[in-house]
Amino acid sequence: MRLSVLDRSRTREGHSPAEALRDTVEFARRAEALGYHRFWVSEHHGVPGVAGSAPTVLAAAVAAATSRIRVGTGGVMLPNHRPLVVAEQFGVLESLFPGRIDMGLGRSVGFTGPVRRALGHDKDDADRFEGQLVELLGYFTGANEVPGLPAEGLRVPAFVLATGAGAGIAARHGLPLVIGAVRGEEPMLRAVRDYRAEFRPSPLAAEPYVVVSLSVAVAATAEEAWRLLVPEAWAMAHSRTRGVFPPLRPAAEVLALPMTARERSLFEQSLRGHLFGTPAEIAESLDALVARTGADEVLVTTSTHDRAALLDSYRLLADAAGGR
Repeated sequence: MRLSVLDRSRTREGHSPAEALRDTVEFARRAEALGYHRFWVSEHHGVPGVAGSAPTVLAAAVAAATSRIRVGTGGVMLPNHRPLVVAEQFGVLESLFPGRIDMGLGRSVGFTGPVRRALGHDKDDADRFEGQLVELLGYFTGANEVPGLPAEGLRVPAFVLATGAGAGIAARHGLPLVIGAVRGEEPMLRAVRDYRAEFRPSPLAAEPYVVVSLSVAVAATAEEAWRLLVPEAWAMAHSRTRGVFPPLRPAAEVLALPMTARERSLFEQSLRGHLFGTPAEIAESLDALVARTGADEVLVTTSTHDRAALLDSYRLLADAAGGR
């Protein structure tokens, strides 16, 4: 089973954003040693709980600290940027680290109204994603009026991150699809089926390629694995009740918190849809997921306050899936 990692550079209570970024680089070294296929970083702006705001810069640091693992973005949010600048950035990355760079592209815009205004964009800009994608790819092929140096002539795999409409865009342009069950598994399965049915081969991909993204926690017992998911679940519930996505708190602190009925409901909702358990249980669950989706690859993104337990979870996962 081909396994990869998406790390969101989550900040932790009592630790600085700088520590979170350095943790990401060290995590990439560990992931490479464990045999993971890719290591991707994310883009968030104005979010106290996430340090990763400049994914191409962080990807450069990750690539410099590793030697074999593929490195990329999950993703660059294209509506926030000019396609020429994105092409130039990935052209530089591919020139410095040839054959190891991936270009994961998303269509989301800022988390809140003030963030969108600071970026100079609004929600409607997501609708321009497909046109921006065409322009971006054109800088690599030389199809645009302005040369996208040093990207022109380079081959950087492009992936479309999708929750719904993006699957059709990936199919029309012959690009690999990265998708998660954000709206539930059945909508995800429908999107994957439609993607495969509508896929048009391109110079970047001769056939459909599906990467399923989800959160996975592995430990010696299912209870310990479940506790790894608690800090992120509480951060999600907190953001939906207070409008701020906070740094991660230790699981023990979260479980001791008094919660309103609404907070408790949102917290429990945030704990659903993830895989957790012992290595044997997770191996079985992943096999079943791949069988249901036909996934070519699984992209794992898991955050928790306890870094040692998080790294051990990824070690156990690699062992369980034969990733070594």
